Amino acid sequence: MEQKSYLLKVPGFRDERGSLAVAELSELPFEAARVFWIYGVEAGRTRGGHAHSTCAEIVFPVKGSFEMWVDDGQQAQTYQMCHANEGIYIGPNVWCELRNFSPDAVCVVFASEPYKAEGYINDYADFCKKFHQHD
Repeated sequence: MEQKSYLLKVPGFRDERGSLAVAELSELPFEAARVFWIYGVEAGRTRGGHAHSTCAEIVFPVKGSFEMWVDDGQQAQTYQMCHANEGIYIGPNVWCELRNFSPDAVCVVFASEPYKAEGYINDYADFCKKFHQHD
């Protein structure tokens, strides 16, 4: 079974000039069609709070930290995102919420598709009805 979300580490280098993380676009699990970044999130606020029906994303914390809560319908997990060379792959039909941002947090997101409002699942109850395994 294909993993619907997982940590993705890219090479990181450090020398006297500072640190450098490299994500070769050809090595990502999809061809990036859109890149955006999130910053300036006020204390107590969340981002995400949705799933995509067909789009996949990779989220990298390039500065500061935040928590990423993901639910793939079978398992929910929280990741502490604080390493600039470690992102999280979020496949289609995976609910995600970004929480507990540090004041300086900045994250960059690579998406497999251009923005399409109709491709979002914005209600967690609807997501659960559709994707959670029932006994």
